[in-house]
This record gives sequence, structure tokens and C-alpha cells, in this order.
Amino acid sequence: METNQSLPDIYDVDASLNVAPLFSMIDKDGKGAVPADAFFNYLSKEGILRDDLRLQSILNEFEIIPRDTDIFNMISVVEMERLVRHNVLVKNALTKNLIVPDFDDFCKDIEEIYHITSRNTSGKVADYIPQLARVEPEQFAVSICTIDGQRFSIGDAYTSFGLQSTCKPVNYCLALQEHGVDAVHRHVGREPSGRTFNELSLNNAGLPHNPLINAGAIMSCSLLRNQLNIADRFDYVFNTWRKLCAYKNVSFNNAVYLSERQTADRNFALAYFMRENRAFPEGVNLTEVLEFYFQCCSVESCSHHLAIAAATLANAGVNPLSGEKIFDEQVVQHCLSLMLSCGMYDFSGEFAFKIGVPAKSGVSGALFVVIPNLMGISIWSPRLDHHGNSVRGVEFCERLIEKYAFHNYDSLTRETSKKNPRKHKYERRVNQIVNLIYAASYGDLDEIKRLEAQGMDLGSADYDGRTALHLATAENKLEVVRYLLSRGVAHSPIDRWGGTPLDDAKKARCQDIIELLEAHRTV
Repeated sequence: METNQSLPDIYDVDASLNVAPLFSMIDKDGKGAVPADAFFNYLSKEGILRDDLRLQSILNEFEIIPRDTDIFNMISVVEMERLVRHNVLVKNALTKNLIVPDFDDFCKDIEEIYHITSRNTSGKVADYIPQLARVEPEQFAVSICTIDGQRFSIGDAYTSFGLQSTCKPVNYCLALQEHGVDAVHRHVGREPSGRTFNELSLNNAGLPHNPLINAGAIMSCSLLRNQLNIADRFDYVFNTWRKLCAYKNVSFNNAVYLSERQTADRNFALAYFMRENRAFPEGVNLTEVLEFYFQCCSVESCSHHLAIAAATLANAGVNPLSGEKIFDEQVVQHCLSLMLSCGMYDFSGEFAFKIGVPAKSGVSGALFVVIPNLMGISIWSPRLDHHGNSVRGVEFCERLIEKYAFHNYDSLTRETSKKNPRKHKYERRVNQIVNLIYAASYGDLDEIKRLEAQGMDLGSADYDGRTALHLATAENKLEVVRYLLSRGVAHSPIDRWGGTPLDDAKKARCQDIIELLEAHRTV
């Protein structure tokens, strides 16, 4: 793709802000106004759901009346245009400019794969932990969350289940975030073990093979905030999961925890074996570390909300709904590398070969899948194969990869592949620049902060050399100008006509902004 592609003209109201055709699709009776409920239902077809944190200001503004009444606030075409102008998320949803533009069609494909996969009744639930053995085996859920926060779920998506081993990638990320890669890997390796997840074995250096098997996960726990008491350490991990799930449903199952602890002979053996080989950092209390590990495995959520956590890793550590940066990009990169090579127990090599995306499974039947720069997927089906992976979860991924070019190396065969292609990274970059400049123009500071958290350079320019600072200045958005300058953007970028933000401020007679820019120019 040529890198000099023109950006959409975001200043042309008729090109991107004319919502009349869309409005007529919602206003089928031609009444000139539609219930707010109909508007939000339309957004939901694009994957933007009512509980999205980014819609909260709109929901508050319209004070949507509960569904059990027949009266709804009405939205006119003028009000809808204002919404589009002042909310980049709404604009992108209504103009199909999100990362999966044909989201409704994509969801139909997911439904079809789900129903085909649900016929598979092979495998059996984990029975070595009593609480897991009692789970209804027919339950099955698939949830999707894209890096733009488009969401879709099918099946038992709101039924809670234990994270079990799907907690391991997050604990590893937390250890990397706290100590750095060199310090962490002085205590744990980063190679596939080629053995079962709880085998009593270490690598040639006397370390657990990687952080995604039991021994390595216990080691990660030993590194997490080890100066704190065990209760505060658990709160730290638990609160991280709440952030990853955008503060949605996350809980703790004490019965599972007690069951884990009661059947923990092998994990105790692994811990003592590592201590014998001096793998732990100094001063580790083995009993506390193991208790902490069992607690982490006993955190619960549902597939609908865990998909948001998976999407956060797909989005380089930034939660797509809250805009909160939870992990650094390099931390996520290291984690996804190990998920790709080690995340599916001793089936990891086969999974990487056939499916080619980072994933982590758990004996609860959970499967945590990350498609970088695109989406996270959470799957739950309790029946396991002989490797300990969800039977339906693996089959679902196989069928998805048959249809969509999500495999890590599908880009090498895009000319001959019959799969639906992925969105090109450059196109994503173009959209980000458009969103940044659009948000600055209309004073959407929340969107600017979200893009910044994703690693966007706030000084980026469009094809005319116009930056967010140019547009915020021209439209007299003082708070945006203040924020951009506080983040260190250049105060005098020059567009292709030789104009600076100060020139725009003078033309628009924005005296406060003129004084602010002149003050920065003299610093």
C-alpha cells in the first residue's frame, strides 16, 4: 500500500458528518425524530454497547428512561449531528470506520462457527479439583472485543468461571512491569517445556521452563509486590483484573480456592523442588506464595468481560473501553511471544502452527485468545482434551482461522488466500491520525487521551501538515490546546501553506490561545 495515501477530508461536513441518510434508516416512519433507544440499538449493531464507558456522557445527557416504560427521549437529526461532531467513537461507529467495519457480518460468521462447534461433545471436565468436576459440561460461550471496543457475545457469556491458568499471562505481565525482563528471567526461563503443565521438572539452569506452566506461574507470584503482606498482594492482582475488564464483573470464588489448596500436593512439590535448586529470590515464604498462587487461579469472571481483558493485550496494554494504559507495550510484546510458544500446554507448538495467534488455556475450560492490533477473544467450554485444553475452544479457533486471515503469517499468502483479509496496519494508522485531529477540532479531550495511551504521537500531522494543535487552535478549544502543550507537542508546527497554530489563533481572534502560544514560544 502506498504511504502517501490521502486522508479523508474530516472538515467536509457533507463527507463525514451528514447523518441524514443514516437517520432515515433509523427513522423508518419519517417522523423527524427517533427514540434514543433506537439510536443506541443501531450503535450496538456496530458493536458499541450501552455499558461502554465512552458512551456515559451521552447516556447522561439524554437521561435514557428505563426499558420497562414506553416513553423515551427523542433524538432529532440535528441532535444526532451534534453527537457525531462531539464524540469520535459515535462518528466512527456510524460511518463504519472502526477496526472491523462490517461488524454485523463478522458476528454472523461467529454465530455460525459457534453453532457448528457446539455439536462437539468430546472431552471431559477437569476432575482433580472437586469444584471444577461439578460444572455443567454443556455450557459454551464465545465473546469478542476489538481494539476499538466493538463487542459481541454468544452462549453462556455472562456465566462466571474460574480463570485458573489464564491468570498466568497477567501475573507475568505484572512481574515484568515491576521488575523488568532481565530481573524476572533470572528466576524463570522462556522456552517451551515440551512437557505437561505440572510436571516435576526444571530447565538446565534449575529454573522453571516458562511463566505459563505451574512452576513458572508460582515463580511469577513470588516476584509480585513481595514487600507487601499477602492480602495486599492479592488486592493488587485482583484490582488489575478489574482494570483489564473495564471494571466489569470480576469476583473471587472461595470454594474453588479451598478446593485448589486441598489438592495442591504437586504444586507444593514443585515449589520445594525450585527452592532446592535456589530458583526463588531471597526470603520467599513458600506457603504464602502458594496461597497467593491458588488465590490468583480462583479469580472469576465471564467470557463477555474477559474478552475486554484479551483486547487490552491486543491493544498493546491499553484498555479499549476505559482508555487506561495498564501495561507497557514491551511488556505485552514479551507476554504475547510466550503465549504463542507456550500458552497451550504441550499442544502449544501445534496450536502455533495451525492457528498462529497467542493464546492461554485453563483447566476450567477457559481460552484467552489475542489477535494483536485487532481483537481479543474469550472462549469457555468446560470439556477438556487430553492436553488440558477446551475441546470446543480449540475447534472454534481452528474454524475461525479457516475463514479469516488472523494467523500470524497469513499476510505472506494474502495474494492467494481465500480467507477474509485483516485490516492493514497502515490503514489503522491513517484512522488514528484522523481521529486525533477530529477530536482536537471538536474538543473531545477524552478521545485525545485514549489515543495518547495507545502510543499515538499527539504531534502527528495529516497530509496537509495540519496537527491537532492547529485544529484545536482554529476552533478555539482552549482546554485541548493547554493539554497538548502540557504533553510537549511542538508549539509552532508548520502546515503545507506555511501556517502555524499561532497564525490560526490570530485569524480566529482567540485571545486566550494567542497569549498561551506566545508564552510557550518565548520559553
